[in-house]
Amino acid sequence: MQSAFNALDLGVFLFYLIGVSAYGYYVYRSKHKEQMNTRDYFLAEGSLTWWAIGASMIASNISAEQFIGMSGNGFQVGVAVAAYEWVAAIVLIVVAVFFMPIYLKQRIYTMPQFLEQRYNAALSLIMSIFWLFLYVLVNLTSILYLGALAISSLVGGGEAFHLIMVALAVFALLITLGGMKVVGYTDVIQVTVLIIGGLATTYLALTLVSEKFGLGSSAVAGFNAMMRDADDHFHLIFPKPTAATPQVDINKYLMVPGLAMYAAGQWIVNLNYWGCNQYITQRALGADLKTARTGILFAAMLKLLMPVIVMLPGIAAYVLHKNGSLQPQMSPGGVFNSDNAYSAILTFLPNGLKGLSLAALTAAIVASLAGKANSISTIFTLDIYRRYIQPDSNETQLVWVGRLTVLAAMLLAIVLTWQDLLGIGGAGGFTYIQKYTGFISPGIVAVFLLGLFWKRTTATAGVAGILAGFLLSVFFNNYAPTLLGPETLLYTAFPNGHGGYEIPFLICMGLSFAFTFVLMVGLSLAGPAINPKAHWVQPGLFKVAPSTLALIVVTILLIMALYVKFW
Repeated sequence: MQSAFNALDLGVFLFYLIGVSAYGYYVYRSKHKEQMNTRDYFLAEGSLTWWAIGASMIASNISAEQFIGMSGNGFQVGVAVAAYEWVAAIVLIVVAVFFMPIYLKQRIYTMPQFLEQRYNAALSLIMSIFWLFLYVLVNLTSILYLGALAISSLVGGGEAFHLIMVALAVFALLITLGGMKVVGYTDVIQVTVLIIGGLATTYLALTLVSEKFGLGSSAVAGFNAMMRDADDHFHLIFPKPTAATPQVDINKYLMVPGLAMYAAGQWIVNLNYWGCNQYITQRALGADLKTARTGILFAAMLKLLMPVIVMLPGIAAYVLHKNGSLQPQMSPGGVFNSDNAYSAILTFLPNGLKGLSLAALTAAIVASLAGKANSISTIFTLDIYRRYIQPDSNETQLVWVGRLTVLAAMLLAIVLTWQDLLGIGGAGGFTYIQKYTGFISPGIVAVFLLGLFWKRTTATAGVAGILAGFLLSVFFNNYAPTLLGPETLLYTAFPNGHGGYEIPFLICMGLSFAFTFVLMVGLSLAGPAINPKAHWVQPGLFKVAPSTLALIVVTILLIMALYVKFW
């Protein structure tokens, strides 16, 4: 195992840093207007190509929570966690075909703006505040924490954690201050680096397994050896636990609850993230429909590749650790810390590739930090500051408010992450993000689906849906097993290993969504037959070009093949 960085690694990493910085400055100068307005700064309207949109969506999505958190989940449960990525590819098709035509037709720039157009200002304000809290307290902080944890583990220990955390925040801050054009186009470099570096890491991980089993340096042989040695890690669907099921398998089911999650929260978490999320949709909102659709479908194709990059190294780490070939990186409880699985694999990389993988990891972290900060800035500036604090602000003032908001959000994230005040490390990175995002996802998805596709949905139903979705999520996640018991007609709660019972959080999301949906329908039926604020869907709005249809069919066939292989 080689753990030290040498001059070649440093050179590769510095080449990445200088290259991204120089390209970002070039984009800023070449596309900079003397008077930058809000549409230029927040949306990069009309300047992002389809490949820039798709690459930026993936670069912003694949970050520390995937490289570190999802790789850690790969260590724990295996290929089942890939459902998040492969279902996301299907959801991206839905967003491209059905959501984007309505957004672009209505000239939507932010998700709160959609809620105000379709419902009312009260709902828009509620959701603006919800999203700001979520983006700062869950997403920005977890990306920063997991990123600093991974890089500090890779380059020499925890004493560098705080310095690395600040450096990541500063680098992302500099990119974000240039606006969405700089974020979008530098993301093309970021996603290229993370894919090349990520594939190199996966290849090395598989060859390490192959060598461990005396099969030579063959990635294919290593993959086959992994499937034999860790067969339990290569199944997408877990059976429902029984009274005889050991706790370790119950914990896996709590994380990815078999077939049940496909009838519940798996779709909700993805619809919320890819279709109702400012952080993601912002990349396509400034484009024309053809460009936006092609970019989103390009992202869907890239999504199929992501488990290879972020999940397989985690399974390889599990196999190597199981067979005594991986340096222990223990959590305080004395067991292997699964969030260190990816960085543990990186320590085996030869010099040069170690620098490339560090660049790939940094690219993923910085791209996500920049994208998240830009979305925080957009929502606060356009949906709160301009509307409620300083309505007569001019374009220049709004751009500067946006930049100051980015700075404030980064500083707050550093403060919260400095001593892990939110407990991200204890929860497990990927699970932390998915679980706490799930508290508001059911209400958001119900409000958007009914608002987009049912003309009768009322503002009263929208406000009630957002609040009910949140309260129901809290109830099912935290209180239902205690108050109603572990076994009901609605759910089965399982021992969580800490003396209590827990409903899988993806099932909680499904239950919360179902009750919220029914509540909204009931309230809307008491209103007018057609809401005056309803969006009229014109005939042919959802029609797709033959080339677009071909991309959709290829993507679906590939997903079907993956599920047939790993069911």
